[in-house]
Amino acid sequence: MTWRTVVVKSKSRLSYKNDYLIIRNEKLNLIHLSEISTLLIDSTAVSITSYLISELMKRKIKVIFCDDKRNPQSELIPYYGAHNSSQTIMKQINWTLYTQKIWTRIIKEKICNQSKLLYSLDNKNYQKLIKYSEELQLMDSTNREGHAAKVYFNSLFGMEFSREESNDINASLNYGYSILLSQFNKSIVNYGYLTQIGIKHSNYFNNFNLSSDLMEPFRPLIDKIVKNTEKVYFDTSMKLSLLEVLDNKIIIKNKEQYVSNAINIYVKSVFNAIENENTELIEFYSYEF
Repeated sequence: MTWRTVVVKSKSRLSYKNDYLIIRNEKLNLIHLSEISTLLIDSTAVSITSYLISELMKRKIKVIFCDDKRNPQSELIPYYGAHNSSQTIMKQINWTLYTQKIWTRIIKEKICNQSKLLYSLDNKNYQKLIKYSEELQLMDSTNREGHAAKVYFNSLFGMEFSREESNDINASLNYGYSILLSQFNKSIVNYGYLTQIGIKHSNYFNNFNLSSDLMEPFRPLIDKIVKNTEKVYFDTSMKLSLLEVLDNKIIIKNKEQYVSNAINIYVKSVFNAIENENTELIEFYSYEF
């Protein structure tokens, strides 16, 4: 079972041999590919062989590259995620209007999870978010999500906080969200769908519209990590803390799963719900915030 997130932070040479990722730097490290869910290359001083890249793609291991500032810049995904990709893409292109109900249900779950986080912090504004979730209409025509977000982030980080500002909190949140987004990209492609074709998100310049739609309920997992940091600095320590979110455990389908595995279960259930036009088939996670 793949579950490990491997981070390469210093000058290294990555290669492949006998089902192992070989990391050569000051030491020689070998990691069996069957254990790896995500490989994060956090340095521009890393070289990687094409043989290894091919094997990583064959095993559908997510590979994320960072820029010279150590921020996620790009990722590798295989052309074909499933044997029936052509069939699933045709289904995706012809999705019915029922997908609007699917998206609306997903956003309701996001607001509910935000409310749970505020409740765990003894913040009474959790009640406002519950109210917003109950008022949610199809495709959020009255912008309850936006109202909830303002109350939520002001409750977490203060009345002066804005998601539009450039600061360590927003940099940390964005980094964490990008890690989740990459995992959703991997899962969506594995099931043979296109990340570009979303439900609510439809930006021509966003290659990950569908991932942006589906990941919404998982965002509070990142918010909790940033909120629980005594003094937020967007440094290596913070990045490692955010990366560990994929190795945290949550409950889904009455079983404890790593977040990375829970995402796969959830994404599969969303596609099942779309195909059967039944929001009750979506498997959401539970977590004690």
